[in-house]
Amino acid sequence: MQHSLRHHLFQAGAAAIMAAIACVPAFAQDEDSVVATLNGQPITESDLALAQSELGPQFGQLPEAQRRAAALSAVIDVRLFAAEAEEQGIDESADFQQQMKFLRERALHSAYIDQNVVGGLSEEELRARYDTEMAKIEPKEEVHARHILVETEEEANEIVEQLDNGGDFAEIAKEKSTDGAAANGGDLGYFTADRMVPEFSEAAFAMEPGTHSEEPVQSDFGWHVIKVEDKRMQEPPPFEQVEDQIRSLLIRDKYIEQLASLRSDAELDIPNEELKTTVDQLFQQQVGSDQDEESQQ
Repeated sequence: MQHSLRHHLFQAGAAAIMAAIACVPAFAQDEDSVVATLNGQPITESDLALAQSELGPQFGQLPEAQRRAAALSAVIDVRLFAAEAEEQGIDESADFQQQMKFLRERALHSAYIDQNVVGGLSEEELRARYDTEMAKIEPKEEVHARHILVETEEEANEIVEQLDNGGDFAEIAKEKSTDGAAANGGDLGYFTADRMVPEFSEAAFAMEPGTHSEEPVQSDFGWHVIKVEDKRMQEPPPFEQVEDQIRSLLIRDKYIEQLASLRSDAELDIPNEELKTTVDQLFQQQVGSDQDEESQQ
């Protein structure tokens, strides 16, 4: 309840700051210059950077100058209340000391991950993992098709007849198709079979490039006349497109690997058997889910 109350008060203060900084102008800033002095103590740009990392996601949507103003207001609030807390001796209480110990350990945990897991990734590792993941992908056939969508079978048959007599598919699509792709001549681009309704995909993938439907195809959307432009095997996404996902996979794997190593070397004693069993199961699930995801990729 105390944590919820503190969170509520911080959010209330944050909301007040948000409402007050709409007209804040931009200010120049040095790398770690002093931006303010509070009771003789400097507040620097690095202090603002730390504060911004702790502010809620709504602050990320603000312009930079307003984010800095919000961060400075937050630092001022925190330091004023912190000073009052020290005056009252709150920092000497057992509860506070226990909380500080946990916060220090959590900060060290994050710093270790940043330096030894995230910061230790090389370009070669990312590229190698990319090659491994792409090799797991089974290539799928893609079709490049156009279509003309109309409401009745009679209209669709008339269009097939027009095409049989040399009509231009794209022009007819622009004139008669009720689909959103009509403006582009009915062009649907490349797609795999699972991207379209079954009736449409079955017909399109059975056709040869350069041909159009001999008979209209019915779906829940209406009646389709299809033209297949091309077929190809789907190319894997380029490295640059999936680099962030690959990085996340490597970070997750390294984290689990190092955590498993540290746990195996640790002397852990949990007297309560039920609690011990549950903790062990949670860890195994964490490791197991990582291995399952790898096997499914």
